[in-house]
Amino acid sequence: MPAQAQALVASASADLIRQAEEALMFIVQRPDRVMVRGKGSQLWDAEGRRYLDFLAGWAVNCLGHSPPVLVKALAKQARLLVNGSPALYNEPMIRLAKLLTDHSCLDKVFFANSGAEANEGALKLARKWGALKKNGAYEVVTAWNGFHGRTLAMMSASGKAHWDELFEPKVKGFVRVPFNDLPAMRAAIGPKTCAVLLEPVQGEAGVFPADEAYLKGVRALCDERNALLILDEIQTGIGRTGTLFAYEQYGIEPDIMTLGKGIGGGFPLSALLAKDHCSVFEAGDQGGTYCAQPLAMVAGLAVVGEVIRKDVSGLARRRGDYLMKKLNGLRTKHGLTEVRGRGLLCAIELPVEKAADVVKEALAEGLLLNAPRPASLRFMPALNISTRDLDEMVTILDRVLAKVLR
Repeated sequence: MPAQAQALVASASADLIRQAEEALMFIVQRPDRVMVRGKGSQLWDAEGRRYLDFLAGWAVNCLGHSPPVLVKALAKQARLLVNGSPALYNEPMIRLAKLLTDHSCLDKVFFANSGAEANEGALKLARKWGALKKNGAYEVVTAWNGFHGRTLAMMSASGKAHWDELFEPKVKGFVRVPFNDLPAMRAAIGPKTCAVLLEPVQGEAGVFPADEAYLKGVRALCDERNALLILDEIQTGIGRTGTLFAYEQYGIEPDIMTLGKGIGGGFPLSALLAKDHCSVFEAGDQGGTYCAQPLAMVAGLAVVGEVIRKDVSGLARRRGDYLMKKLNGLRTKHGLTEVRGRGLLCAIELPVEKAADVVKEALAEGLLLNAPRPASLRFMPALNISTRDLDEMVTILDRVLAKVLR
């Protein structure tokens, strides 16, 4: 591009950033780049710079940016019906519900728009069940360092210590215990407990998987003490950890499961699934203006159908093994503390709290990374990412780590 044209593009981009600072409410420190196009695992900004994307919209774009199967489905449905009414059936709603129940251990589905909304629904369902089936039990046991969303109730349920003083008073009725600590869980589940809410892998905490014995033990405790087990698979579901749902790797079944992020492949969609024995909602208990609207339903059908047909879960497992091997090579070379994860939800632990510096330097080299904690880097790329893109990421990360950790 000629120098004069480059200057015009840069000026236009800078003007957009100025407008953003004037008009957008501040909620996060964003880099001064405006993204305009994506394809596969690549993003381009308004100035034409290319980025290798290992954020994938926070594990959302499971098939990459603008996958043809999703684009085609949305375009076709947009010409037919965008939004009917949540009080009416539509064909994609029925088909997606059937697809999810046919391929999971759950029996009923409620569709929503975000992971937090699905988790809110799960807790409402559990408390309704407790009121009807367990003498008014309402408490929910959750884990420290868990993350379940940003509504007031979900911030109350989550185990992020620095949220404890925000937006008080919060919603009561949550008991937090250490993750992977079965004795603590045993002590916490009592007569007032209606449910236990856990992530099979704590993603926002820095990618910490539940131990198999722990999750099996929690399932047994819930059975023994008449409490529901809710698995938050917002981040782990739809193939992310190497199986369609993470619970399949643990040899257990939840009573309730929530899905989000990857289920729509980038389109806002989430789902609350439950077994028949705890599907106790009555008319008026649950709903939402945009729930199960046809455009979201065809997005889910296209994405989940593609993941199942092409065994994208298996591909994610193989690509994850490949990535973990590469990351372990960097661990040896740069003295990293730990490499952990399942499938294509992986993390590394740095020997010092410089993860934010790594993210900044990686951005300058055209790589998008996430630092969930001061010493942790999280990798959550598209599930169909190529080995070539994985190799490019590792090459860039190698240079960045050498610079930051020298």
